Amino acid sequence: MSSNPQQIIKAKASPERSLKSRAIAYLSRREHSRAELAQKLSPFEPDSLKINALLDQLAREGWQSDERFVANTVNAKSLRQGRALIEHSLRQKGVDKTLIEAISQTLAPTEYARACDVWQRRFGLKPLDSSPQGYAKQARFLISRGFQAEIVRKVLSTLRNQSHN
Repeated sequence: MSSNPQQIIKAKASPERSLKSRAIAYLSRREHSRAELAQKLSPFEPDSLKINALLDQLAREGWQSDERFVANTVNAKSLRQGRALIEHSLRQKGVDKTLIEAISQTLAPTEYARACDVWQRRFGLKPLDSSPQGYAKQARFLISRGFQAEIVRKVLSTLRNQSHN
């Protein structure tokens, strides 16, 4: 029997607890994607058919919703991150491609404004260091936050023009 010792400890901690009560406990703490919740429940139920049936039931009853999970994730991350990083996070959580594409379309029009806000919070109103190295540092920062290179160039060129006025 090759089970993970932590899984055995968790399973022995409260053996009477139902799979549904575990799922609701997870969902009461925060929203989870369907795939993420299935992964968390798998140590307690080896039969994936039972887990899928439970997840279907939870979705019907309104306990779990990938749409709600996506909306919460976007609300939490959109002020600090670009579209690419948000999409990556949603893919990591097992969200369906069509939901990711739909949210990507809604994020696209605000990408420039959000990148400007992120830049202003980090670097201030005007660039302190107008050297090529300073702009490269700022570009790397914005790209690391998930903003596309085209948006980063637009933000930094706007700021460069402002600093010469």
